[in-house]
Amino acid sequence: MLIFIDNKNGVPIYEQIYSQIKTQIISGKLEEDAPLPSIRSLAKDLRISVITTKRAYEELEKGGFIYTAPAKGSFVAKKNTEIIREENLRKIEAHLEDVIRLSATCSLTKDDIISMLNILYEEE
Repeated sequence: MLIFIDNKNGVPIYEQIYSQIKTQIISGKLEEDAPLPSIRSLAKDLRISVITTKRAYEELEKGGFIYTAPAKGSFVAKKNTEIIREENLRKIEAHLEDVIRLSATCSLTKDDIISMLNILYEEE
């Protein structure tokens, strides 16, 4: 599991850990029931506070991406297709909001955008 911390981007470190692990789980790079590094081990490897790593793991657990077995560690949870679907819907909505904003700058109508979308679907 690779995690890169960027101290210059302004995003809290726990959020960087959370989003990178979540992305690896959703993409399938981290498989169901795969063990995660211990909180202490990950903190040591990343040279950050154990509290920061613990917060990232807690957020992942709240989101249903990992589970913790007492005295055994943390593991990748079974993929909840509804969580993944919701995540993807949020991403699509964000992209569509970008499309709407961008289309306004070049006077495209809703029908123009729908036509473009239909053409793209036909090409697949």
